[in-house]
Amino acid sequence: MNEMTRVEAGQRADVAPAAPGPPRRRRIALMLSLPILLAAAGLYAWLTSGVTVSTDNAQVGAPVVNIAPEVSGRVLAVYVTENQRVKKGDLLYRVDPEPYRIALLQADAALGQARLQFAQMQSTYASRTADIGSSASDVALAEENFRRQQELLAKGFTTRASYDAAHAALRSAQAKRAVAAADAEAARAMLGASGRGGHPQIEAAIATRDQAALDLRRTEVRAPIDGIVAQTDKLQPGSQAVPLLSNISVVGTKGYWIDANFKETQLEKIRIGQPAEVRIDALPGKRYEAHVTGIGAGTGAEFSLLPAQNATGNWVKVTQRVPVRLVLDDTPDRPLVSGWSAHVTVRVAP
Repeated sequence: MNEMTRVEAGQRADVAPAAPGPPRRRRIALMLSLPILLAAAGLYAWLTSGVTVSTDNAQVGAPVVNIAPEVSGRVLAVYVTENQRVKKGDLLYRVDPEPYRIALLQADAALGQARLQFAQMQSTYASRTADIGSSASDVALAEENFRRQQELLAKGFTTRASYDAAHAALRSAQAKRAVAAADAEAARAMLGASGRGGHPQIEAAIATRDQAALDLRRTEVRAPIDGIVAQTDKLQPGSQAVPLLSNISVVGTKGYWIDANFKETQLEKIRIGQPAEVRIDALPGKRYEAHVTGIGAGTGAEFSLLPAQNATGNWVKVTQRVPVRLVLDDTPDRPLVSGWSAHVTVRVAP
């Protein structure tokens, strides 16, 4: 029995120990990978800490032009629909032009009347100037007769009555010449020029005519920028257009910006001109380069309709947010929507 036991023990001693299997190696790799990952994450966090400042409290901004008519009247036709893309100068809608066309015709007639009156004034001035020449000839003739009567009276060849008549005729001719000169001066004053070199009545008529023509052109309301039309439901044919009352909007498709509301504790390193990266929630996977163009002069609460009153005794300190304006450097491959949520990361490292 002992001999058999020794034989079995010798056989077991001759068998080599088995190598560790694949599951054991996998466990060892997993155990080592966790510390390595933690160390790498810590190293990355240490290297990147303080390099960027981020916030997801940001919105896309776009130029929005609220369009209001500059003349009143009935809307004849609307040429755009909701969310239609338009170019600058495209016709949006038309106000009834007939009253303004009639006003333009009246202004044209008034301008023609003013020019006719000016021509009559010129003719009157020319006539008064001719009267001065005629009066001067009469004065010269009266002076010659009076001189002759003086010489004849001195020699005793004429009567005192003839001398007095010649003297009276001279004074009458001189008076007529003075009246003619005054009339000519008055006619010349009526032709006086305005500061622009034209006659005041004609200048006023031209201004009235230009205003009438401008009002007629304003009956056609056109898009001021390239963009997308919005709020067209408020404008229908037959409705009344009221000056300076907005009835349609155009949202621009160029010049986008981002308003990022950073916490006040994040503003220490943010400076104008710093580069940034913008990710828009509605466009996953896309990243846009931008740069900081402005930092708000007040917090959002300060400019709210009802600012918080912190001197009530129940004040709780709340971290405020300050708007930071960024402008996109990249051109989006599709129109953005004003108000879309975004995530902004500003690179603040030097």
